[in-house]
Amino acid sequence: MDFNALDVVNQKPPSRQFGRFYLQEQINSGGMADIWVATDQNGKTFALRHLQKQHKLNLLARKRFMHGCEILAKIHNHEYVVGYIEHGKIENLPYLLMEYVESSNLKQLMLRTDPVLVDNVANILIDSALAIEHVHDSGFMHLDFKPENILVTRNGHIRLVDFDLAQEKPDKPKKFARNPGTPAYMPPEQLQHLAIDHRADIFAYGVTAYELLTSRKPFAGDSPGEILRKQQSGAAIPLREFNDIPPALEKIVLKCLEREPDKRYPYASVLVRDLQEVLYIK
Repeated sequence: MDFNALDVVNQKPPSRQFGRFYLQEQINSGGMADIWVATDQNGKTFALRHLQKQHKLNLLARKRFMHGCEILAKIHNHEYVVGYIEHGKIENLPYLLMEYVESSNLKQLMLRTDPVLVDNVANILIDSALAIEHVHDSGFMHLDFKPENILVTRNGHIRLVDFDLAQEKPDKPKKFARNPGTPAYMPPEQLQHLAIDHRADIFAYGVTAYELLTSRKPFAGDSPGEILRKQQSGAAIPLREFNDIPPALEKIVLKCLEREPDKRYPYASVLVRDLQEVLYIK
């Protein structure tokens, strides 16, 4: 998800009305929703996400979209989670109104080796972990934590977005009927459709951090089965083979990527503590 109006085409079409809002520029389209820079009658700017028209009659898509809106409404009051304003239906399309953040998502920044990453990598690592900690402390698991869902401003501030797949955090690992998500960021137990808990997010954090620090995934594959086979075949290649990072930071990332959930960080708060100690940010 990317809210950066600078990344859209230069030819700006006329705005179109959507209820009481004016859709100015489409800034992302993917999955089941489109995201626009929108203004209201007072000229205030927002990010407006709405379900794509082709999914209008798709009951699962509508339910998942509204589910994400309801969770964000409960947990958005945090500096590293995108701000929620309202959600509802316009023209029978579910929509979500959020704060507008001029930013690019972390995946885009990594693809173009953006200088903002060099200057802010420590903050991005810590703040992303703090966002996960807040989600877990609020009683939920994100379950789609990945670079595309982390917005980064030019000043290196982050916002976690897209809670469509989030679930309540269970007291003990739970098997879910559906298993949507992005396989490259799923832990082995999730790829095998076994019971999961909040430590699935910690594994996804590890994949994201590994990718940010090495420009490659720890367990690359073209299919869920191939990714799982690589996870089960052994530990990820040490990060310092690709980048000169502190050994203690490498240890943290590899702990997140442990095959067995019990060997990972038990809580995001412990992960945050270790990151802050290693990266000298108090």
